[in-house]
Amino acid sequence: MADPYYITTAISYPNGRPHIGHAYEAITTDVIARFQRLQGRDVRFQTGTDEHGLKMARKAEEQGKTARELADEMSGYFRDMCDALNISYDRFIRTVEPEHHRASQGIWQRMSDAGDLYLDRYEGWYSVRDEAYYDESELIEGEGGTKLSPQQTPVEWTVEESWFFRLSKYQDRLLELLRTPGFLEPASRRNEMIAFVEQGLRDLSVSRTSFDWGVKVPESDNHVMYVWVDALTNYLTGLGFPDETEDMGRFWPADVHLIGKDIVRFHTIYWPAFLMSAQLPLPKKVFGHGFLLNRGQKESKSLGNVTDPLALAEQFGVDALRYFLVREVAFGKDGSYSPEAIVERTNGELGNAFGNLAQRTLGFIAKNLAGSLPEIYGHTEADSALFEAVDRAIHQEIPQGFEALALQQAVEAWLKAVFACNAYIDAEAPWALRKSDPERMQTVLATLYICIAQLAVAIQPVIPASAERLLETMGIDPHLRTYAGIRSHWYSPLAESDFRITAPKPLFPRLELPEA
Repeated sequence: MADPYYITTAISYPNGRPHIGHAYEAITTDVIARFQRLQGRDVRFQTGTDEHGLKMARKAEEQGKTARELADEMSGYFRDMCDALNISYDRFIRTVEPEHHRASQGIWQRMSDAGDLYLDRYEGWYSVRDEAYYDESELIEGEGGTKLSPQQTPVEWTVEESWFFRLSKYQDRLLELLRTPGFLEPASRRNEMIAFVEQGLRDLSVSRTSFDWGVKVPESDNHVMYVWVDALTNYLTGLGFPDETEDMGRFWPADVHLIGKDIVRFHTIYWPAFLMSAQLPLPKKVFGHGFLLNRGQKESKSLGNVTDPLALAEQFGVDALRYFLVREVAFGKDGSYSPEAIVERTNGELGNAFGNLAQRTLGFIAKNLAGSLPEIYGHTEADSALFEAVDRAIHQEIPQGFEALALQQAVEAWLKAVFACNAYIDAEAPWALRKSDPERMQTVLATLYICIAQLAVAIQPVIPASAERLLETMGIDPHLRTYAGIRSHWYSPLAESDFRITAPKPLFPRLELPEA
């Protein structure tokens, strides 16, 4: 049985429509999931929406709707975004689902049985926008002396009866976990969380009584769970918790929680502490990616620069957007985007480098060999050097990059191999060999055909639809479209079959910016 691999996005808070940051997280998680499938892993990929909390309740009230009506409407936009961007999720979870309420109450009961919950009174600062509690020492001063959270969101003084979780009890174990190599990446996030815990942890308020839009606390019907208790539990819900299901046994603990850097505290301090209390295994890795900036600026409704990711995908193409976001941004750091940059990357690298390489090679075969795949008449040093460069990229450099979540590095390794193919075709000039050395021409074309097919397989996680179209055109069987499959001796049987190449359509039509 294939090795299991469980990866999750953070579930999105749907008090507004999806923005480019939601798309970025979904796309990068999808790239990792698809890569692991190509490696032969049994992948479980979960995403969804986090629909409870005071922020949703207030937004619904503003719009004259019930919270459930708003949740149903807005969650649909996030599912539509995932489908439009070709996100290969296995489970789209909603926290309003009855099975999720049951799972949340199940982990609550385990924490209660461990003696880690007690009833008291909460008085302190709360950010509705962040759905987070903040100590006085964390606040910053805004205009007119107003208090703001570290995220520069408004905070309000809150007083209410609350259940508390004994977070302080787990301080030493959390420090040990955070110092474990590989648990929290990048390193900058790890250092921030270690410093936070070293300052000392206070017990955490984990229920609310001032509103009722949430999961009911067992045997305390006037309390609903703090939204992060039920939100974080979604990673278990999708596997059938609290039952001891086959999926729980196979896929938990998660291999990677992929999240934004602004919610690292919840995933690397609160979530592990809840799991420790519930005596459940801890996730293997949490990765906090950076933010996407619009021309170097953080997106904001007040600045009028909020971008609809589906509009970008419609304008430039889904695969062009996916490629740009993975190629342009060093994963884990903040990055910037603009329509001009998307056009430049797509035309220069996907269009001119890879698309044109495939177009020239396949078109030449269709025109000059009547579509029959070329034969191989022995290899030269140039052929062997190209095979070695492509093989090194596909079976070493690209997988190493993806495994390390260095997505940009993986794409750069792929692109280097593409450039090697272009240098080879220019140097060997099969168009000149057509009359002077037809056998050498066929060998050159066969070499290119094999390398292009391998490169198309390798880039599937990033541009799945385009890669699939190219592989279909090239006659590569679906069972060969993996790292292991494309390494086998597939070319000779295909060349000896009745398969014929037809002149392909451009894989990446040239993009143009709309006139101002």
